Amino acid sequence: MDSFWTNPLASVNPKKVTNAKILIANTSMDTDKIKIYGSRVKVDSMTKVAEIEEAEKNKMRQKCDKIMNHGCNVFINRQLIYNLPETIFAEKGIMAIEHADFDGVERLAAVTGGDVVSTFDHPELVTLGECEVVEEIMIGEDKVIRLGGCKSGEACSIVLRGASSHVLDEAERSLHDALCILQATVKEPRSICGGGCTETLMAQAIDREVENTPGKKALAMAAYARALRQMPSIIADNGGYDSAELVTQLRAKHAAGHSTYGLDMYNGTIADMTTLGVTESYKSKYQVLMSASEAAEMILRVDDIIKCAPRQREQGY
Repeated sequence: MDSFWTNPLASVNPKKVTNAKILIANTSMDTDKIKIYGSRVKVDSMTKVAEIEEAEKNKMRQKCDKIMNHGCNVFINRQLIYNLPETIFAEKGIMAIEHADFDGVERLAAVTGGDVVSTFDHPELVTLGECEVVEEIMIGEDKVIRLGGCKSGEACSIVLRGASSHVLDEAERSLHDALCILQATVKEPRSICGGGCTETLMAQAIDREVENTPGKKALAMAAYARALRQMPSIIADNGGYDSAELVTQLRAKHAAGHSTYGLDMYNGTIADMTTLGVTESYKSKYQVLMSASEAAEMILRVDDIIKCAPRQREQGY
C-alpha cells in the first residue's frame, strides 16, 4: 500500500491532482507580526490602516509567487495556511495542505522523496516530492488525503476499522506485534518451524538428557520440558480442538523422526510445517524463551511471601 494519509482539504482546494509535484515546507503563511512586547502602531486615518493591510497582502502575494516559482502543483505546510494564500494557490490550481505536524512532514519527505524547506529564494536547490495522485477520499465518516504511487515508498499507512474501540485496540496491538517481529526477522533472518513444532522438539531433547542426569536437577529439567509442551496444548485449545489428542499425536510423530511436524490449525490435525510454510522468527522465539526462563528463575528465588493481616470484620457483616 504505497500511500500516505493526512488532514482533510479546505473547500477552495482542488480535490484531486495527478502527477503531483509536491513542495513540503515549514513556514508561516500569515502576515508578519511585530515581535516586540507592548509595541503598537498608531495611524491618523482609516486610509493608513487600509495601506498597512494592503502592504501585508502584497508581502504574502510575493511569498506565494516564490512558492509557485518552484513548479509545484501541491503545497504541504507544517503550519497553518490562512485564507489569502489559500485563495491564491486555488486560483493557480495548486492544492494546499496545512497543519501537517513535525512527524508528518518528516514522513511525507521520506515517502515522496522531497526536501523540507523554510525559505523559497533558490528553487534550483530544492527537490520536489513526487507521487502519481493526491486526492481527498472518504473513510467511514472522515475525509482524508491519499497519496498514491509515491516515489520512494519508504512509508505507508494502514487503516484499521472495527466495530468498537476494544476491537481496534486489539487489532492495533496485533499489528504492532507483527511489525516488531518482522523488524527482528530482517535483522536476524533465521527462522524456525511454528505450530508448536519447536517447543515439542526442545522438550524431546530435554527428556533425553533427563535420563542421563542424576539428582534433583533432573526433576527441574523434566518440569521445564512439561512447560514447553504446554505451548502446542495452548495453541490447540485456542483453536477449539482436542489438545490432548493433538499433542500426543505430535509427540509420537517427533519420536518417529519427523522433526518438522506441528499443529495444522486450519484442519485440526498435525502436518509438516515446512510444507505449510508456517514459520516463526528465531529472534522472537529466543527472546520469549529467555524471558519465560528468567521469570521462572526469579519466582524460584523467592524464599517467603509477606502478607498483610486481613482486616477484622465487625460482627454482623
